[in-house]
Amino acid sequence: MSRTGRLEKLLEHGDRLFDGFFEWLDGQYDAATGGFCYAASSRQADVCGPDIESTAQALNILERTGLIGRWSERMRRKAVRFFQTRQDPATGLFFHPDPRMRLDGVSVSRALGYSLGALRKLGAEPLHPVPERSPATPGYMDSPAAYGEWLRSVSLSNSWRGCDLISTSAAHLLALPPEKREPYLREAFAYLDAIQDPESGLWGEGTRYVRVSGTFKLHLFYERFGVPLPRKAEIYRSILETLRGDEAADMCYVRNPISLLSSIKRAIPSGELEEICEITLHNMGRLKQGDGGFSRELGHSVPAPNVAQVKPGEVYPDMPPPIVLGLGMEEGDMNAGTQAILIRYTLRELAGLPVKHFAVAEHLFTDRWEE
Repeated sequence: MSRTGRLEKLLEHGDRLFDGFFEWLDGQYDAATGGFCYAASSRQADVCGPDIESTAQALNILERTGLIGRWSERMRRKAVRFFQTRQDPATGLFFHPDPRMRLDGVSVSRALGYSLGALRKLGAEPLHPVPERSPATPGYMDSPAAYGEWLRSVSLSNSWRGCDLISTSAAHLLALPPEKREPYLREAFAYLDAIQDPESGLWGEGTRYVRVSGTFKLHLFYERFGVPLPRKAEIYRSILETLRGDEAADMCYVRNPISLLSSIKRAIPSGELEEICEITLHNMGRLKQGDGGFSRELGHSVPAPNVAQVKPGEVYPDMPPPIVLGLGMEEGDMNAGTQAILIRYTLRELAGLPVKHFAVAEHLFTDRWEE
């Protein structure tokens, strides 16, 4: 059998990891609101219930897997209403019921992006104008000099956390007219290029998976402005060393290297690509849960996925109280599920194989929800 044939067989075998997944995803739908829950435990008292990010991620999964076409017009309208009713008419921003969200600029920015993207996907618009510069716009956007000072102040002792903060600032830069944006970008790329490790191609400090994950966050920043990621050969070598030598205890550690490999568009020797796929599928299998979903961390979900990368003992004064979406039980969660689906399709793309959707039971994601 040719190497391509072996690789295709390997990836098709890996599809067995998704046995029960679409039943799990179907079970996260909340017919009353038209939204999706993060995990089964999200329905319990004092937890968020259906949330903006999980609903948008579920829609992304359904679109990527070719299942969104099963939705009826009534279901589409209900999903549109889910997002529109979460827009604050006073600010134009989108919020969860949890008041702590308003304290977290990163979550506010993510909710805005997810909501606008979901509404576009559903063929709808927000009910209220979206501000170009919102109350959540930080003070570092006052001038390029202030932005440069802020960049240098961001701690990269945990590369993932620090690079995530830097990457999130892209949303504020994109809100500027191109001529005003340019001096901010000069500050950003001059600084980032100067602090990139010339040997590993990675940024910041932490374990190798933490540094690869931080580099993944910065690749998103570079990509949004059409700037090539520097030192791609060094980054590739670091990814391969990390996959071979370190434990992937978080679904992000499985997804981030694969997304980086896809982004840098570097030719991968067939033997190494087969090895990458084998390691990745093995790591995904360790995160599969009995309910059919995938969990963010080994053995359990995480209650607040957007701060899960910060471990006990790590202190970030700028970090607001976490927004709890689940109870962190032995269960699948939407954050891990959307990453698992992305990994599966990206591996086929890296292997040069055509898009191939899953065979999903016909009763799932249909109007039976409305009965």
